[in-house]
Amino acid sequence: MKRRTDFLVIGSGIAGLVFAIKASRYGKVVIVTKSRIDDANTKYAQGGIAAVMSKNDDFEKHVRDTLIAGDGFCDEEVVRMVVKEAPERIKDLVEYGVEFDKNSDGTYNLSKEGGHSEHRILHKKDHTGEAIQSALVAKVRSDPNIEVLENHFAIEILTQHHLGEKITSESSGIECYGAYVANLVNSTVITILSRVTVLATGGVGNVYLTTTNPEIATGDGIAMAYRAKAKIENMEFIQFHPTSLYDPGRRPSFLITEALRGYGAILKNMAGEKFMNRYDSRGSLAPRDIVARAIDNEMKIWGDDYVWLDCTHLDPEGLKTNFPNIYHHCLERGIDITRDMIPVVPAAHYCCGGIKVDMHGRSTINRLYALGECSSTGLHGANRLASNSLIEAAVYAHRAAEHSKNIIGSLNFEEKIPNWDYKGITHLEEMVLITQSTKELQMIMSNYVGIVRSDLRLERALKRLEILYNETENLYKKSIISKKICELRNLINVSYLIIKMASNRRESVGLHYSINYPRHSPSEF
Repeated sequence: MKRRTDFLVIGSGIAGLVFAIKASRYGKVVIVTKSRIDDANTKYAQGGIAAVMSKNDDFEKHVRDTLIAGDGFCDEEVVRMVVKEAPERIKDLVEYGVEFDKNSDGTYNLSKEGGHSEHRILHKKDHTGEAIQSALVAKVRSDPNIEVLENHFAIEILTQHHLGEKITSESSGIECYGAYVANLVNSTVITILSRVTVLATGGVGNVYLTTTNPEIATGDGIAMAYRAKAKIENMEFIQFHPTSLYDPGRRPSFLITEALRGYGAILKNMAGEKFMNRYDSRGSLAPRDIVARAIDNEMKIWGDDYVWLDCTHLDPEGLKTNFPNIYHHCLERGIDITRDMIPVVPAAHYCCGGIKVDMHGRSTINRLYALGECSSTGLHGANRLASNSLIEAAVYAHRAAEHSKNIIGSLNFEEKIPNWDYKGITHLEEMVLITQSTKELQMIMSNYVGIVRSDLRLERALKRLEILYNETENLYKKSIISKKICELRNLINVSYLIIKMASNRRESVGLHYSINYPRHSPSEF
């Protein structure tokens, strides 16, 4: 079965939805999402979205903060572009119905997070992502030019490879013609042909045992682009959020927003010591890579499973008013944050690398754009500054829509693409094998490719991953398409990219820290 659309958007977070809303003025849009349209990484963002919105702030300060956090790996031209265009994209979100918190005088109530020199984080209490997601979903649902295919899984993007041509990573002129998409309800596979295809599939957090990402974050877009021979970069830079709630057995890990530390919460070790100043002069508001490694080090020193985040010295009513989601979630687990310290532990949170794109969101494959966390724009460098991701997604969605509207009229459908070749049989033990392989993969990545790495750990990880890869590919070839087998393949592809790029990085920089290449900066350890 074949379908045709002007714009095919794979993913339904802020990047995909903003693009769809803007592109719908220029053609028919189909959004493919493997769960519900409102189930995206964006929904789980607590802290907020960064933009220069106050008279005490300016673009140069935001640029400088971003460059410092990125540890010398940011593309400064990209940083300046995103920072300068951010206020206009905030206006777009407000126009779409997002209601950010304001002060009594009508100005935005701006918070401050780690690595920021000024208060510039717009928020909606501590559930900003949910507010953004809800507003965008409502806008999309009301647009007659946008069709949403929920419970549909993109298996592969279509290129000349599907016309029988040999494609390699060195090939020039690779083009994307759409995607094979599985209907998860009836297990049929649709061939969706498109003039323009957009990957907005979010993060990779589920390659690790502990992650703040929802279960849908399995690196699908990055894996599909990699198999299609797009350029992938900087996958070694995986950001671990320093403070997720220590709550063994729960997935995803509940995020304790960095804004809470910006509000005055203090990290303490088992002895009750405010330990962060031993690692960085910025204390609990140091950039995330430094804080995560510091917590990891303190846990090893004390032999415990977590450290404390102390809010008990702060105004109780202020905590309840500004962080209602955290207050109620912790209370349900027997923790009153106004009186009890919160047990926290780092968790895989954000991928700073991904599909390499230019300043219009174009990948190295023609007609294929990548937006949001699955892309690598150059904004984040080796470490993302807090709350820069949502604004990056909004800025690049706008730029991609503006660019693609100028070329859409010159692009045709590739009618020679064949329909999906159904093959394979169902095995009763299939789900058991997939579940076990997924757990093995997450153990490998967590134990060997986590916050602190070494050459030996990476070597062992690669050897063990190779076994899983061969087993999974053999299972995939003889099985009927399912969401779980496709996700496992994607997780393995992404894990390989992380390990290989980490192995090739012969230095400790940003989020990649190896005991074989220690840094000598006084703020490092």
